[in-house]
Amino acid sequence: MGAKILETRSERAWELARRQHGVVTRAQLLALGFTPKAIRHRAARGRLYRARPGIYMVGRPELSREGRWMAAVLACGETALLSHRSAAALWGFAEERNDVIAVSVHRHTSRRRPGIRVHDRAGIWSRDIGRHRGIPVTQPVKTFLDIALELPENRLERAINEADKRDVIGPDALRKALDDHAGEPGVRPLRRILDKHTFRLSDDELELLFRPLAAAAGLPTPLTKVIVDEFEVDFYWPDLGLVVETDGWRYHRTPATQTRDALRSQTHTAAGLTPLRFSHYQVKNEPDHVLRILGKTTTHLRGSPHPH
Repeated sequence: MGAKILETRSERAWELARRQHGVVTRAQLLALGFTPKAIRHRAARGRLYRARPGIYMVGRPELSREGRWMAAVLACGETALLSHRSAAALWGFAEERNDVIAVSVHRHTSRRRPGIRVHDRAGIWSRDIGRHRGIPVTQPVKTFLDIALELPENRLERAINEADKRDVIGPDALRKALDDHAGEPGVRPLRRILDKHTFRLSDDELELLFRPLAAAAGLPTPLTKVIVDEFEVDFYWPDLGLVVETDGWRYHRTPATQTRDALRSQTHTAAGLTPLRFSHYQVKNEPDHVLRILGKTTTHLRGSPHPH
């Protein structure tokens, strides 16, 4: 009878460890009915391996990456969450920082744990708490708010792209979610990037802003919204063979849209045309850049033969 009870306890411990990426806590083992002596005995026999104080690996002395994250979270208490760049690595849109695992806790603690950077987060909201691959973790929006304070702009922008590509969170959804986090650190750098690339003008606004730039570059009045090589284009100068497209959504482009854009550009180029693409943000907020590119392109085309 006693052997069957021990076997059942062991099976439960194995199952719990399986769900937790190979790790269990001492408290969990005690709750399953193991005595301190039984825990020491299994550790001595190689059935349990000490991963961290109060944390054991079951059956093998090494952990996967997810196991290391789980062990770190368990070591910091019941309310702990994987956070910051460790959370971003778990979600798959950024890399961890020098193998230092970032964990957020709800209550202040002065206790230090080797290899873990503990963040006190007394005010964390339930909306910020998630679970991914069985690991308690900050939700993607909160994770972005955290890493926005740690990453330079180019790497933060790359993380936004990666999160979109992996269908973790799209830039439009991320931008909207920032409205619920007004005043929090990290909102400003994220808005600066997202506003830049999700900015969109109406057709009338776009034409009103773009036409003076084209004229300043020495271009005549273009044809607008015409079909060229079976594609509708925004602006077209047939005498120069110049096609200008504008894009209001740099992010959140489906594979089908990307394929069509590539086909469009390839078709124009194969026909001897010169395709240019500007974002709506550039037309509105970076007119000097647009003017410079238009001017150089116009000078080049006027010195080269072109199709009609």
